[in-house]
Amino acid sequence: MNYIKRSAEKVITKQEEMFKVILITGSRQVGKTTLLKNIKPNMKYITLDDLFLNQAAIEDPALFLKSNYPPIIIDEVQYAPNLFRYIKILVDENKSETETLFYLTGSQQFNLMKNISESLAGRVGILNLLGLSLREIKETDFHLPFIPTNEYFEKKSKYLIDIPYQQIWDIIHKGSMPAMYSKKSDFDIFYSTYVSTYIERDVRQLTQVGDSLSFLKFMTALASRIGQMLNLDSIANEVGISVPTAQRWLSILVSSNIVYVLEPYYNNVMKRAIKTPKIYFLDTGLASYLTKWKTSEVLESGSMAGNFFVNFVIVEIIKSYYNAGEVRPPIYYYRDKDKKEIDLIIEENGKLHPIEIKKSANPSKDMIKNFKILEKSTGKEIGTGGVICLYDKLIDLDEKNKIIPISFL
Repeated sequence: MNYIKRSAEKVITKQEEMFKVILITGSRQVGKTTLLKNIKPNMKYITLDDLFLNQAAIEDPALFLKSNYPPIIIDEVQYAPNLFRYIKILVDENKSETETLFYLTGSQQFNLMKNISESLAGRVGILNLLGLSLREIKETDFHLPFIPTNEYFEKKSKYLIDIPYQQIWDIIHKGSMPAMYSKKSDFDIFYSTYVSTYIERDVRQLTQVGDSLSFLKFMTALASRIGQMLNLDSIANEVGISVPTAQRWLSILVSSNIVYVLEPYYNNVMKRAIKTPKIYFLDTGLASYLTKWKTSEVLESGSMAGNFFVNFVIVEIIKSYYNAGEVRPPIYYYRDKDKKEIDLIIEENGKLHPIEIKKSANPSKDMIKNFKILEKSTGKEIGTGGVICLYDKLIDLDEKNKIIPISFL
């Protein structure tokens, strides 16, 4: 499979000027190792998926690093958490101001961040890598995070990409894993292997999940609720587990970069806002597999098409922030006790930019009627916004809001 150039390469280049350690987090198969091997083809590489190397790193980390001296790429570093203290020693002893010594990858964000904060705070550049973005799939050399402003649209208009309608649904269905863009890829074989590998390796590493089938059922229950407010009581009841177990399993999926919990926008002046988050999958292909949508045509005409389209757009926006080096995208949703809702809010420089996301090629002003609620309920200045949809031209809905085609993501 040919390498698809990743937007994150630019972030790594910037981080190399500041940090002696670079950590790339992300779920399995998103291309962390491939990215590093491509930009550092001559650098020594080891993986702690190798049981013998893993055992050596755990039992004698000092000797391990003498045998595997930097600069080096260490894959799946979370399997030997005691390495971090010795990496810190080597970093502090090194007097070079420019040389990056360690390029680390890991697929379990919770354990990684805990050990990084304890051992390497201030010494490490962190990049969260998701699957391929639409920009990367279409080989677009544009790297700014999405924000619905005239300045952004003017810059993006120079890098517009042609995306036929059915191709959008093909991408939503098969997801963003690089392996799915190989000519030899098979949807069912890839995702069945992916799920079993993820549960056997990462889930069992993070916690004692005694019943793999129940955990798979839990993942499927979440996938069937993408775009909905999170109700763990209902999910726990459906799967046949306790609510504390559901909470623990959800944290595993979040820390493994499988799901994303979108928090509601809320501040001290808001009295009627709902505080319950929504759930989204960071790879729509995995969600398609779990909910048994076998083809893009069936998905596009099915009952969950709108939810999948919203999920896809939100994750594309998240990718635009991650790929620009921002660890915490400033995105939220809004819903109040009167059930008035806005799909997405992007906060920038004290302004709130409201966005509706519709699986429609015929958007209307009625779709943005809830935007006017924001200023009154939040006390914040409301910036430009619009409706992201399947219409093919960027045009004004009113003075502040536009119809935004997918090609402008």
